[in-house]
Amino acid sequence: MVELRADARRNYERLVEQARLAFAESGVDASLDDIARRAGVASGTLYRHFPTRLDLVEAVLAGQIAELAGLGRGLLTADDEFEALATWLRATLQHALTYRGLAATVLNSALNRSSGLAATLHAELLDVGAALLERARKAGVVNIGVRTDDVFKMVSAIAWTTQQDPAPADRLLTLLVNGLRT
Repeated sequence: MVELRADARRNYERLVEQARLAFAESGVDASLDDIARRAGVASGTLYRHFPTRLDLVEAVLAGQIAELAGLGRGLLTADDEFEALATWLRATLQHALTYRGLAATVLNSALNRSSGLAATLHAELLDVGAALLERARKAGVVNIGVRTDDVFKMVSAIAWTTQQDPAPADRLLTLLVNGLRT
């Protein structure tokens, strides 16, 4: 990112914070004009910083995905390999459920982009998930044939199918996690 003047940086940060709140309340289809208004800037300011909705969604998610990846890296040293994987998958699902429409907007779009922040974020999560899964495989607690991308697709599917009613999400994830166990 280009170094911003102090006032432009404050506008950027307010836009990202207000977008985070709006996406959590209304999903990733929240009104961009409303986000600009909540941030106290004109719509043109929002579009100068974020030419597309996906650019704004990615900016909101960047810090949170870094935290999720950090959690996964920390779990790589946990005593119970299976529980470490299950904990990280649960956190990944909760992250996806925070923003209705997230799975369809970012996780799936990242699969179709060869560069950019979406691909970078997706790759980072995939790498951490793969490391946790491989660790569990080596410990003999997860089926050897389980593929990382399949697990991500299933977590994304759970998030997508429960975005309007998240009540069954944990039960579905428990079914998935139990299905991974040897």
